[in-house]
Amino acid sequence: METVKVRIRNAEYLVQGEDGEQQVQRIADYVNDKLKQIEQAAEGLSEKRTAILAALDIAGDYFQILKEREDLISKLRKRTQVLIHSIDSVMGLSEKR
Repeated sequence: METVKVRIRNAEYLVQGEDGEQQVQRIADYVNDKLKQIEQAAEGLSEKRTAILAALDIAGDYFQILKEREDLISKLRKRTQVLIHSIDSVMGLSEKR
C-alpha cells in the first residue's frame, strides 16, 4: 500500500491506498475543485458546511455515473439479444431455442 501526501484546501494529508500516486492526486484535485465551486457559489459558509455540500455534490456525481452505467449495461444487453436473435435467424437456429 502506497502513502501519498495530498493537499486539500490548506491542509496536507497522508493518504494510503492501492491506487497509484497519480490517481490519488487526481482524486484530491477533484475534491479541491468541488470545494472551490461550493465556496464560490455560496460565500461565507463555514468550513464544515462547505465540506458537507461538496460531499453531497460528489455523491450526486457518483450516483449519476452509476445510473449512466446501469443504463449502458441495459442497452448493451438488449443490443446483444437482438444480435443473437439475428445470428440465430440467419443460421436457422431460432426454432431450436
